[in-house]
Amino acid sequence: MGIESILEAITKQAANVAPFGAKLKFVLGEDVILIDGTGDSNIVSQNDEEAACTISTEADTFMQLKNGELNPMMAVMTGKVKIKGDMGLAMKLQSLIQ
Repeated sequence: MGIESILEAITKQAANVAPFGAKLKFVLGEDVILIDGTGDSNIVSQNDEEAACTISTEADTFMQLKNGELNPMMAVMTGKVKIKGDMGLAMKLQSLIQ
């Protein structure tokens, strides 16, 4: 699955979730996906802006998390996923990557 399909999937999910009240950024290898939840709805883009929480991983690892093939806690503990910033915001991600 390429970045376009990941972006499309996140955009669909973000439309069904209440705004977070903050910006959240995924760094998937060379690509960036920003979810701006500071307004009335979550806006998904590929803008590389400052965010309250940045989650870095590879696209393959992201897909394993999305498909339920990889436990999120294990991914963080083994270094496959790195979280910088607001951990509470990172915990809300479950609803976006299911």
